[in-house]
Amino acid sequence: MTFVVTDNCIKCKYTDCVAVCPVDAFFEGPNFLVIDPAICIDCDLCVAECPAEAIYQDTKLPPEQLNFLELNAQLCQEWPNIIDIKPAPADADKWNGVDDKLALLER
Repeated sequence: MTFVVTDNCIKCKYTDCVAVCPVDAFFEGPNFLVIDPAICIDCDLCVAECPAEAIYQDTKLPPEQLNFLELNAQLCQEWPNIIDIKPAPADADKWNGVDDKLALLER
């Protein structure tokens, strides 16, 4: 099992979750974070730290977020690892809670 970063992280990219990950499973893109399913140990620590409530266990993904399981697995192979907290984008709070942001994902 693994945890998955979903739609609400796009353009929010809060990195609070990164600091608590004991295995450094997070990877960073321009406006989104992903979790490498091969590294994640299913510990659940990141879920409580995510201000956007964008992280789910793979077996509990809402149906409309299922495509993010594959997207996390793909993008973690392309993006660099992130292990330290960084400031959120200046407009992150504005984007938190906005639905259907996949089209805004920057690769």
